[in-house]
Formats: sequence, C-alpha cells, structure tokens
Amino acid sequence: MSFAQVWSRAVMGLNAPTVQVETHLSQGLPALTIVGLPEAAVRESKDRVRSAILNSGFQFPQRRLTINLAPADLPKEGSRLDLPIALGVLAATGQLSVDALNNREFIGELALNGDLRTVNGVLAVARATHLARRELFLPHANAIEAARIDGLTVWGAPNLAALCAHLEGTTLLAATPKPKPQVSNAPLLDLADIKGQHRARRALEIAAAGGHSILFSGPPGTGKTLLASRLPSILPPLTDEESLEVANIYSIASSQHPFGLRPFRAVHHTTSAVALVGGGSQPRPGEITLAHHGVLFLDELPEFDRKVLEVLRQPIESNEVVISRAARQVTFPAKFQLVAAMNPCPCGYASDTTTRCTCTTDMISRYRAKLSGPLLDRIDLHIEVPAIPASDLQQTQAGENSETVRKRVFAARDRQLSRQQGTNQSLTPTQLDKFVPLGEPEQKLMQMAQTRLALSARAYHRVLRVARTIADLANSVDVRSPHLTEALGYRGFEQ
Repeated sequence: MSFAQVWSRAVMGLNAPTVQVETHLSQGLPALTIVGLPEAAVRESKDRVRSAILNSGFQFPQRRLTINLAPADLPKEGSRLDLPIALGVLAATGQLSVDALNNREFIGELALNGDLRTVNGVLAVARATHLARRELFLPHANAIEAARIDGLTVWGAPNLAALCAHLEGTTLLAATPKPKPQVSNAPLLDLADIKGQHRARRALEIAAAGGHSILFSGPPGTGKTLLASRLPSILPPLTDEESLEVANIYSIASSQHPFGLRPFRAVHHTTSAVALVGGGSQPRPGEITLAHHGVLFLDELPEFDRKVLEVLRQPIESNEVVISRAARQVTFPAKFQLVAAMNPCPCGYASDTTTRCTCTTDMISRYRAKLSGPLLDRIDLHIEVPAIPASDLQQTQAGENSETVRKRVFAARDRQLSRQQGTNQSLTPTQLDKFVPLGEPEQKLMQMAQTRLALSARAYHRVLRVARTIADLANSVDVRSPHLTEALGYRGFEQ
C-alpha cells in the first residue's frame, strides 16, 4: 500500500487538537516533503525519521514521499510528530500493517538510533485521546504522566523497534497502570515559625478561608515574606481535577512541579509583562498561569514596572488570561491568590517608630504612586505589618501551627461550598445580594463607611466578600456589624 494515515496531536495553549499524519509514496526521485504548516522542528524531523528507521532495522524507501499534516491551517511545532511520521512511512511502504494503526494515537520524538525521547504537553494529549476513545502510544518516560487520566489505555515504548513489534503482535508491551497518589516529602513551612504579628496571621487565615488576595505593608524584616510563604500550608488540598489541571499547565510549560501540591510562584520584580501573563509566537503560560490554583507572590511590589503590574488587573477579575495573535487566540486559566508585599517608602522605615526614615513626602508619594488605584482596589486585604518588639522575638512558646489553623480554614471552606458551590472570593454581585443580606444596622454601617472611605463599588463588594468569610470562620449564618467592621479594617489604603 502506498498510502497511510496516523493519528496524532498538536498542542495549542492547553488544548491538543487532532493532527492526521497522511503519508503518500509515489514514483519519482527520492525525496521527503512535509506540508501542512510545519515549524522548523517539524521540518527537521525528516532527517531524524530517516536515521531512526534505518537504525531500527527497517528500510527507508528510495522513492518520493509526501507527508501532509492535516488540518493544513493549523501550525505544527515541536518534535512530537516524529513518531507518527515514522510509522506512516513504515505503513505506506508495507513494513507495518495499516490496520495496526486504527483507533490509536502516537506522539514522541525520535533519536537517531530509534529511541523515543520525552515530549511536553502529554497530559493535554492524553485528555484529548481519552475523549476520542483511542489508545495512546508515547515514549516510556511520558507514560506515567499520561496514565493519570482515568479510563485511558497508555502504552509506553522505549524505542521505535519495540513499538513496531507490539503493533505487529510479536513482542507485546505492558500497558502502563495508573500511578498511585504520592505524598510529597517536601516539608511545608509552618505558621508556628512566625512570632507576634497576630493581626497579620489573622488576615492570612481569612485570605486562605475565602480565597482572597492580600497585600502586606511594613518595614524590612517584619515577616512579610515569612507570612506569604506560609499561606500554602493552611490551604485545602487540591482536588483530583485541580491536580490534573495544574499538572497539565506544567507539562505544557516543560516545567517540574510535585503532583497534587498547590503552586507557590515567587516572582522577581525584574519580571517582564510577557513572562508574567505568558506569550510568545507560540503562546506559552506565564507566571500567572503557573500559579493556577495556587499562590502568586510579588515581593517588593512598587519595584515592579507599573506596566507589568497593570496586566494583573484583568486576570484577577476574570481568572483567565487571553493572549491574541494574528492567526489565533489562546486562553490560559489564571485562578490564583495574589499575595504581595511592600515597604511603606523607598528606604522602608516610614511606618517605623524610630526616626530612621530619610524619605521626603514627595519621595514617598512617588513611591506609592507606582501602585495604581484600580490595582489596589482589586486587592481584598491591606495589612500593616509593624516592626516586631524584642519581647515577641524572645518568646519560646510557639503560636498556633498550620495544622490548627488549617482545620478552621477547611471548616469555613466547607460552609462556602455547601452554600454556594464556590469560595467567597468568587461571589458575584447577585450572589452577594442572596448570601450576604444586610440588616438595617449593617446597611447604615456600610453607607457610612462608603462615604468616609470613598469606597468604589468594587471595593464595597470586596468588603462584603471578606465579611462573609469572617462570618464563616465564626460559624455565623448571617453577616453582622462586627464582621463588617473587621473587614473594613483591612482596607488600609483607603484609610
């Protein structure tokens, strides 16, 4: 037979569209032509494929080969199409049965000696293959990752020869079983390490319980970074579906992350806007997406370029990042908790009780002006972190540990999920009217607060969301004035 078709997958964003690798063998001078918008790595595959076929004990045809990657208008990039191209050549030349390729999909990079090398984006490919009800063949090193998808039959092969032997039924491979859940051995940082800072610890607990964003402000060395790094230790564990979403993102980004753990991304202030939100000619996820279902920590917030910070505004509201290019549009998820830290002035000591601050009023104003009002409006909790007195540092008795706080956070989250199937941070204005009804005293309190603090409509709703979380932590059905008063106390910049 002079024609063969092999099923494979491309990767676009977090999706894996189908690619049909069509191979036609015809008369003419020996040549191999690849059409269908192949990028450089795909065009170079013909040399890898030829060497891999010869070194695996097969014959490479001395005739004209045309390989079409359909659909023709979908750009193909990366080396994952090496394996389906090689199988198409073998099937078109009669060295492999065409029927052996039915209802099966193949991805993998070929070494010159025929070995199969790992590729990225395996989880996206595995999910799409499962929906198409086909089996998946891929490099052995990628098999465990793909096997996390329930109901998918995964075959990992070490090289081209072993895979072809399995397809012909001579030497069968073993199907890859679903891996057992593993608990990471990496120790989580504990809240017990933090001495003093009771108000900041309380705010951190509220942020964890409701999924709220938080900004710490205070002099150097007061524990802002220490507090931020302890947030993952009191957050609920990821669900199975959330774990797969996070693993899929890191697979696309060719980055490593322990399966089942919430991401914690600490971003340096020299980061560019593209690195933060993602991008490139072939769009890749940025730090915002890598923090999906986890924490994005921005230390020294005013030191970031203002244009970089402004790109956070839309993802905080919509929980997604949309990257548009001339030919396509890619959407990345971005449901993260923003934790930021800053000094009160350039030297850092404006709020200190000492006289160490050397900044003028104009210097402080310019420093704080780097943070726009719309961005600060989107941060739920603004917390002052004062200097720690020596008496607190000398205490030998540790405060509450993460396990104790985590139990209260779990209980509050359970109340939210049973009431509205989501966290309080994601409550819409319509849901706020339903789940946060205010009595007459509470209404008067909010009217007075909006007038005195000049709260925007967005800030007003964020106060209600935080108050709802405080009420949940107190196991209160209704939101009362003390809950609202505490929530208003966390709007530091308006005050």
